[in-house]
Amino acid sequence: MDVRVVEVRAARPGDDEQRVRLFVAGLSQDTLTNRFFVGPGRPSASLIRAMVARDDRRDALLALQGDAVIGHAMSYLADGSSGVEAEIAVVVDDRWQGIGVGSRLVRTLLRRASVRGAVAVGMDVMTENRRVLSMVRRAWPSATITTEGTSVEIKADLAFAEQGSVGSPLTM
Repeated sequence: MDVRVVEVRAARPGDDEQRVRLFVAGLSQDTLTNRFFVGPGRPSASLIRAMVARDDRRDALLALQGDAVIGHAMSYLADGSSGVEAEIAVVVDDRWQGIGVGSRLVRTLLRRASVRGAVAVGMDVMTENRRVLSMVRRAWPSATITTEGTSVEIKADLAFAEQGSVGSPLTM
């Protein structure tokens, strides 16, 4: 599988709901648990709508191979102690994990959040999700990592988190 054949674009509410529903329904139990902290089983209509919602605070991106969704990323902008913070969540189809799809989604999402005023990034990760935690330690070595039970809260300055990213944000 070649990450270069993957298109990353903004989600289109309404148009992409069925694609995202099929994507979530096809994820393994482990991937569902790592992303949603519980395996949601059959995705609800409200979950799918939330995953494609975009407005002044929410953004959603899809990674596609052809017409099929193989990755999803979303952010929510909120006022934090150091300014606007982008809380992010990402999930990649099991067959596409480990080759850069998730990293590409995160870089694109953070560029877009930065344009919208975000100065920090935060995310929650399951403590068992070693792949993501390893990526975070490599990409954001100065991130604050706090363990609370079965989850890890990660915070980083967005300026640092974006280093190395190239290109302009997708059209908002």
